[in-house]
Amino acid sequence: MDAIVALLTDPNSVAHIALVYSAIVTIGLALGRVKVYGISLGVIVVMFVGLVFAHFGVKINPEVLNFTRDFGLILFIFFVGLQVGPSFFSSFKSVGVALNGLMFLTVLIGIAITIGLFFVFSDQVSLPQVLGVHYGAITCTPGLGATKEALEELHYHGEDIAIAYACAYPLGLVTIIGVAILLRALFKINLEEEDKHWEDEEKEINQAPVVFHVYVTNHLLDGLTLRECRRRIPRPFICSRLLHKGEITSPNADTVLHYGDTIRLVTTPDQKMDVAAAFGQEDNRIDLATEHSPIERQKVIITRSEMNGRTVGDLELINAEGVHITRVWRAGMELFPYDKMHLQVGDILQCVGPINAIKRLAGYVGNHAKVLEQPNLAAIFLGITLGVFFGSLPMAIPGMPTPLKLGLAGGPLIIAILLGRFGAFFRLPTYTSNSANLIIREVGIALFLASVGLSAGGNFVETIVKGNGMLYAFIGFFITFVPQFVVGVVSRKFCHMNYHSILGLLAGACTNSPILAYTATLSQKSAAAVAYSTVYPLAMFIRIITGQVILVCMWAWVSLG
Repeated sequence: MDAIVALLTDPNSVAHIALVYSAIVTIGLALGRVKVYGISLGVIVVMFVGLVFAHFGVKINPEVLNFTRDFGLILFIFFVGLQVGPSFFSSFKSVGVALNGLMFLTVLIGIAITIGLFFVFSDQVSLPQVLGVHYGAITCTPGLGATKEALEELHYHGEDIAIAYACAYPLGLVTIIGVAILLRALFKINLEEEDKHWEDEEKEINQAPVVFHVYVTNHLLDGLTLRECRRRIPRPFICSRLLHKGEITSPNADTVLHYGDTIRLVTTPDQKMDVAAAFGQEDNRIDLATEHSPIERQKVIITRSEMNGRTVGDLELINAEGVHITRVWRAGMELFPYDKMHLQVGDILQCVGPINAIKRLAGYVGNHAKVLEQPNLAAIFLGITLGVFFGSLPMAIPGMPTPLKLGLAGGPLIIAILLGRFGAFFRLPTYTSNSANLIIREVGIALFLASVGLSAGGNFVETIVKGNGMLYAFIGFFITFVPQFVVGVVSRKFCHMNYHSILGLLAGACTNSPILAYTATLSQKSAAAVAYSTVYPLAMFIRIITGQVILVCMWAWVSLG
């Protein structure tokens, strides 16, 4: 009997600690899957379950609690960085510039509203609590973790900001959905028309490559390999078939071209005339694609490190052989393969087309699953080591009470992004499979949220009933509503952006996957997912870093004032 009592009550018992964490995470994840009007809260429910456990007197050794919280945050942040790293820098290009600019505007307005409300209610709430409300209102858990760590550096001993976060989070989630409904009513959005407009825009942007045949009459190319022809013809093309002395073959870079051969070429529409003239004359009387394989659907995995940062558009010439990429799976998320999407190692492409053409595409992108089966743990833990070290480096800034540190959130995030993008060049393969990355991230964030709930739950109900709980929710509403509504109006009225893209932008600006799930119920197209994946990497980085910077700067100003 004593053993059972110790199991249930001893805060220093390893068995008790494991039991409490396991129970909180199990119950939280089970409740997080419950959907209301198609929306589920997901892993965030773990924190609320932790609050309930703490309210009823469940305790954990404080040192163990702090370690579990911080290490869980490190795991989550680091593997998020590895996921977004390959596409982080490339997201600034093309359409990403406009989307990320609007995302940055959302962040700036939110920060301005937060600071303004702090001064309005400074006699009732502290700066740390307003920041807790801020991150609850924008539903950004990693930002909460980074801010809590910065507060420890400032030796803050006031009310746990997780309480303010928990008070603001539910209304913040509902408000974002409310903004989506309000924008739809304000601009009289017809969802079917939005889908059609998006399809038309995609067709204009993504010009299909053309396939044609050329009879080789250029004597200067006689006896040259296709590799040498590429150097002499500064135009993009692919030679997919070659007819030489009555025999049709699939050429490679070392295949020799002869006068009188007939070749099947693939290029972009604007380059067709120049490419045809360089080889000889176009021949419309023949089609070398005489053997057609039955249409197949297969999944192909990108395993070549050279593919990091390449776009789906870069594969257009290969796609012209009859292969269509219909979906991309990344870290458990199904994405639409729009032309300017940047690919990365580990992406799974769903391909539809002739079997031989799919095999050629597979060879181009790698498709060696065994290469990705074993994660390089040494490189991963080296990255975590560098991230913790980098985050701990003090950066002294005049007028601030303490040196600025990127901390256990910012340091690992930056190092992970760099390793995710450039690790392959330094023989540091940090890739983990989508399932492994998702599992580690979920374990990390679940442990972090459970720890946050256990540490803050003792005062949570009292804060709601007798404290500032309603005020936190009130402040959070404005922090959520104003930036989302203003940027939504700007995106539609002045940038003439598609409604579904606006929703994806607003969800990505808050790094909010539950809202992305809501947008999927409004359209079978993937406009929202495209916008979300474009702004998510930079939004996650900014959300984590800015909270710490604002806290330190405002803390110094308030202290000096």
